[in-house]
Amino acid sequence: MTKRSTILRHSMATACVAALATAGLAAPAYAQDAEEPAAETETGGLGVIVVTANRREENLQDVAISAATLQEDRVQALFAAGADNTALSGQVPGLFVESSNGRAAPRFYIRGLGNTDFDLAASQPVSVIMDDVVLENVTLKSFPLFDVDRIEVLRGPQGTLFGRNTPAGIVKIDTKKPTFETTAQGSLSYGSFGSVAVDFGIGGSLVDDFLAVRLSGLYQHRNDYIDNGFTGQEDALGEYDDFAIRGQVLLTPSEDLSILVSGQYRDLNGTSTLFRANILGPGNNDLNANYDRDTVFYDAGDGNQAGYETAGASAKVDYDAGFATLTSITSYYDSSGSSRGDIDGGFGAAFLPFQGPGFIPFPSDTQDSIELEQITHEVRLASNNDGPITWQVGGYGFWSDFSVTTQGFNFPPPVTVRHRNDAWAAFGQITAQVSEAIRLTGGLRYTEDDKNFVVVSGAAPQFRAVEESRVSWDLSAFADLSDDASVYARVASGFRAPTIQGRDVAFFNPPSIATSEKIMSYEVGFKSELADRRIRLNGAVFYYNVDDPQFTAVGGAGNLVQLVNANKGQGYGFELDSAFQITDYFTVTAGVAWNNTEIKDNALAVGICAQCTVTDPTTVINGTTRALVDGNPFPNAPEFTADVTAQLDIPVSDNYKVFAFTDWQYQGKTNFFLYESLEFNSNNQVEGGLRVGFGPIDGDWELAVFARNITNADNLKGGIDFNNNTAFVNEPRVIGISGRFSY
Repeated sequence: MTKRSTILRHSMATACVAALATAGLAAPAYAQDAEEPAAETETGGLGVIVVTANRREENLQDVAISAATLQEDRVQALFAAGADNTALSGQVPGLFVESSNGRAAPRFYIRGLGNTDFDLAASQPVSVIMDDVVLENVTLKSFPLFDVDRIEVLRGPQGTLFGRNTPAGIVKIDTKKPTFETTAQGSLSYGSFGSVAVDFGIGGSLVDDFLAVRLSGLYQHRNDYIDNGFTGQEDALGEYDDFAIRGQVLLTPSEDLSILVSGQYRDLNGTSTLFRANILGPGNNDLNANYDRDTVFYDAGDGNQAGYETAGASAKVDYDAGFATLTSITSYYDSSGSSRGDIDGGFGAAFLPFQGPGFIPFPSDTQDSIELEQITHEVRLASNNDGPITWQVGGYGFWSDFSVTTQGFNFPPPVTVRHRNDAWAAFGQITAQVSEAIRLTGGLRYTEDDKNFVVVSGAAPQFRAVEESRVSWDLSAFADLSDDASVYARVASGFRAPTIQGRDVAFFNPPSIATSEKIMSYEVGFKSELADRRIRLNGAVFYYNVDDPQFTAVGGAGNLVQLVNANKGQGYGFELDSAFQITDYFTVTAGVAWNNTEIKDNALAVGICAQCTVTDPTTVINGTTRALVDGNPFPNAPEFTADVTAQLDIPVSDNYKVFAFTDWQYQGKTNFFLYESLEFNSNNQVEGGLRVGFGPIDGDWELAVFARNITNADNLKGGIDFNNNTAFVNEPRVIGISGRFSY
């Protein structure tokens, strides 16, 4: 980080805290209860959940898609201990999130589909969309979540309205927008390891019915708390400072025209993933005697430091032409930064008299950095009528240009590669109410996608280019069985554009290419609200086939990161989302997902680990032993995930209450790589959180104590296989206090 950036970060963080303190002196607040899943109706019962899966605000119970949401208060609870976006993992059925790049580049999976590639140029089949703007690059997907209205998880291909690179689904984030009513909210928490989390949002009218603004921000901090056993330094690693701010201006020159301009900025400086040498097995996936959560043994990596700056701006214009609304959305993002790590997780090499923990054949210390620009533009026209037929048509453009530099501090020279991606699409959707009970929806999208790659420095240019033109579509039928129950069926296609991977150039290998993957998905489901809307049960079963699925052969004894296409991939399973208002003061939610995934390619062979116990059949190709992975599950595809929450409010007077909120997540068997081994997998992981507090019944403020990972579970989250049995684990338990207000 530059001196200017450091000064700016601390100055803006101070302003963030000051704004929160100022807002806290405002008039008494009013909001819904702190952990309530959704606002109650006047007659009681579970509240209406609004989703925008079809680019319109609709009741979740009326949409022919498997979807789940996280509301504002649930999101605040997740991030009270300073967590990053991987905290979303397991919060709704079928959603999995992990990262081997710390807070900088999360990887998203839905229904088992994702991408284990840790390179900063990696593409993912789950699209993250914030305020109608796709965050395509992995560094953009890490932008912190704050002042959030809701997060929607849309499962299955979304190739009509949202485009390429969505065969698995979408995580759609909607932040709070300016209104002409003065509002303010904020929270402050402090916990173990000096963890601090501050967020705020304040806004209102500057000119009645013409100009409104909103300013919001986030600051997260943690002290160093992990010792370096090699150097003997205590509290050497683990620190981070993560600051983000967003400003929005809403103009309404007339009743028919609105213009929303938004800008946001993020500055991250902290510790990346901490790799731990030889903590697995051998012969099992148990954490062995080399593992100590509070200690690592690093002779390199420069503290595993990561630093990123991200800035973005967007303009959304809506014009109501009477018969339809014309919407234009334009955005610009840039991201720059780097992350370095002691990848072998320990010290020493085969020719040294000392090494450890365990056997480390050679040292590995690498850094990846990125300089990125992304521009998007979308225009669409959507009908306004509430008649039997509604429609929308539009066009979309995407342009990105970024350079990635890989530097090995032990032997490879620095290599910089450049990626360019141009894409455009035209799309349309129509919905017809064919009878009082039955509604049909169909959509179509044509996409052209071009990518170019070249080595800028450190090796020969090695120019590569790929392109794809495809039509994706979906068709659904929704039928009301009664006022409280409905069923639906959906068939959808989607694709992920071709990908070029150039990180191997830094390790004296050519870039690799994966052709586009194509998915056909079939889904049937039901939606119901029972017992005067005190019970909500939504479920779906699904089956999908993927032609030419893109996988990344990460690591292996050859230490390569290579793109491969399998012949086919298959997945099937179910999701169940439920909520129960047991009494007016006690609400429980529960969800479960089963994902069965399978690679179908009897010739696909990939590199294997250096020291682990491979259980797949093997073959020898060009003198190298490789694993045959036909029949294996997709990597990082948990077979089962489940989540449970419970909210209890106990009135202690006419005006005040005590409350308790707890949330728990379960992750079943998960294989980390394409091949299977006894070491590199996890199973039966459970983590939970708890908040207990006091505040007024109307919810205008609260004081609470909280814990994240309350059982202090040591859960395995991933591995490094090319050198030794290195792995990384989950966040430690954090216990703290917090306060919130809302006006």
